[in-house]
Parts: sequence; C-alpha cells; structure tokens
Amino acid sequence: MNPTPSSAFCLLTSVLLFATGPAQAVESAHWPQWRGPTHSGSTTGGTLPTKVGPADVLWQVALPGKGCSTPVVWGNRIYVTAPVEGKDALIAFDLDGRKLWQTTFAGESPGRHRNGSGSNPSPVTDGRGIYVQFKSGQFAAVNPDGSIRWQINLVEKFGPVKLFWDYGSSPVLTERHVVVARMHEGDSWVAAFDQATGELRWKTARNYETPREVDNGYTTPLVVRHEGREALLTWGAQHLTLHDAADGRLVWSCGDFNPEGTVFWPAVATPVVAQGVAVVCFGRADRGTPRLHGIKLGGKGDVTATHRLWKREDVGSFVPSPVEYKGLVYILSDRGQLDCLDPLTGRTVWSEALPRASSNFYASPMIADGILYSVREDGAVYVARVEGGFQLLSESKFDDRVIASIVPVRDRVLVRGEKFLYCVAKK
Repeated sequence: MNPTPSSAFCLLTSVLLFATGPAQAVESAHWPQWRGPTHSGSTTGGTLPTKVGPADVLWQVALPGKGCSTPVVWGNRIYVTAPVEGKDALIAFDLDGRKLWQTTFAGESPGRHRNGSGSNPSPVTDGRGIYVQFKSGQFAAVNPDGSIRWQINLVEKFGPVKLFWDYGSSPVLTERHVVVARMHEGDSWVAAFDQATGELRWKTARNYETPREVDNGYTTPLVVRHEGREALLTWGAQHLTLHDAADGRLVWSCGDFNPEGTVFWPAVATPVVAQGVAVVCFGRADRGTPRLHGIKLGGKGDVTATHRLWKREDVGSFVPSPVEYKGLVYILSDRGQLDCLDPLTGRTVWSEALPRASSNFYASPMIADGILYSVREDGAVYVARVEGGFQLLSESKFDDRVIASIVPVRDRVLVRGEKFLYCVAKK
C-alpha cells in the first residue's frame, strides 16, 4: 500500500505537541539505556572507529554466562547484566575493562530461545542508581558502589510471565519513577515504582483482546513529552498507547494495526519517534509479511481513525528496532535490507542491502555521526555511512554470537557477545 500524506497543519500540530529525540539531545559521555539518551538509537557526537572486528579490539573481558542485554554507560562506568553461577547479576567495568564489582540476586531463569537469555532486558541508569530486571522476575535498584538499594520479584508480586519466548522489555526512567511494562497472555500492564524505595506508585492495566500470541509484547516504553508533561509511549497487543508518567492515566490510544486478525504477530521491535511521528514495525518481516505504520502523536482519547498518516506492507522489521537520525528513520530488516524513510510521508529516501547469510539480524542498529553500526547474530559487523546515502565502510566477524546492540563510548564502541565484552577503538 502506498503511503498517504497528511496535511501540513496536522504535522505542525504534532511537532508542537511532542518534543522528543535528538531535538532535545545534549551530547554527553552517557549511553544510559538500551536505545541511548533519547530513545532514538543514535547520537550526533563522537568520532568512532569505522572498522569493528577482532583485529581492532582494544580489550576484551570474558563474561560469566550467556546474556543478551545491551550494556549501558555512565561516565567512566559500563554496566552489563549476565548470569553468575546460576544467579542473575549486574557487573560494573571501567572504560579499560577492569571489573569494579558484581552484584548478584536470586536464581537465574535461563532463556528458552537460542538467542535469548535470562538477562535480556538492559539496565537503565541516571548515574545515581542502576535499575535492572530479569526474566526470573528480579527487579532491583543498585547504587553506584554495587550495594542493593531495594529489590522485589515481579513474578512473586504479580504472577508468572506468560510469554511464548523470553522476557525482553527493558525498564525506563522518568523524572520520579522507574517504569516497566508487561505485555503477555494474561494481565498486562505498565507500572511505575519509586526510584528511592521501590514502592509501587501506579499500575495501569493494558489488556486488549487479540489473536493468538499477538498479545505477547517484548518492546520497551519510550519516555516522551506531551503538552509539557512526561508521558510513556508503549507499543504492543495491536495498540500504541500514551500514558501520563505521573499517574499512569491513559491519554490516548491507537489501534487497527491488524485488521485481518493475523495470528502469531507479537510486538518485538520498539518504535522510534521522528518529527512528531511514531514509526511502528509490525507483522513478520522475517517471513515476508512486513507492516510499517506512521502514527501522528498528540491529541486525546481514541485516535485510531485520525492519526495514522501512512502504512506500508513492503518494508519493515520483526526484531531489530528502527533508528532515528536527524529527522529520518532507518529500518534494518531481519535479513539485512536497510531502508531510509521520511517519517512524515513514509516514502523511501533510499534502500540498500547488507550482505546476506543464513543468520539473521537480531541486534538493533546504532547510528553515530552519520555512520550506522549493525551486527548479525553470527557475529558479523557492518559499518556504513548512511547520511546523504549509503556507503559500506567495513565488514568484520567476531567468533561469538551477538544479540546485543553496539554501544558508543566516546571514541570507542562496545560489542557484547555471548562469551565476551569487546571494546573497539579507532586506530
């Protein structure tokens, strides 16, 4: 289906109502959450290496067990989750790869998928605390010295998670709370906990009737601003919803993402916001049935009939989340097709393809200073200039499976494999 353009007035209203992404970004030495400081998967700062492979490694450290979470960085600290002797754990390293401490919790719940683990969710930090969540239900705040501030078990508190595959949603921080989402075959919700005490501040139901497995969600909420207030944008169960971050109140919702009632379409890729438009991947791009939607932000109530700007059925992603960079959106499909899109119209700016193999792309790509970094599950890393067009700069391969996203650290990048954490520096 061809994209349907919207009126200039509606788009201007959307941009005025919503401010998020790099328009607000202040470049820093931090990559505090899975998709970076602005939930965009990109940064405009830094001069990073353009070749990322075993020959370029500055240091590497062995990890104690299989984890698929993406590391986060605050200043001179790297935080990563992994199992340690059968227990969930958070490990801190400095920028030279020296382990500073590790904090363990209760027993690990191992992954079910070959590319899954009990440590799928990534940590989130504001420098004053590091917040972690695991498949086992362990949910905790850890102080910068490694001591536990508080911990609870969400499975014990709210019941077992009924996802077909492994838990994947990462916690996010608002001004006052740490927020988690549970979307599964059962009671689904978004909930906020006090950063200082772990006390539940609000919990809002998010239950929708869907075809089989479509209620399963692995996405992470986005923290945005709506009419001057913090809000949480959450995708899953065939609905894009916006909740007030202070009290969890539902502000608006958009549905009609699966009018045919197709089964086995869980939400895996997290949306990205660009120019006041949420770009939402759905369908099964890995099986030749992609769906891609552009949803205008803003408004109140049910906006299903009014806020869908465009829809495409020829491009999309199932697992890798899209990236926003300087107002454009980049979609990396599971099989390596890379599309640059205008988020206002959904039209393709350019389209290229990374080399194909029997393996898929599971990690979400990252863009830094106009250069895209992507890694395939078999350890193949591709670096390409994407600003103003496509130019493949390098390709290398680690002898390690890689599911986590590549992370920029000043003039270096981190690659988290199943066996090792690698740091690559520019030569």
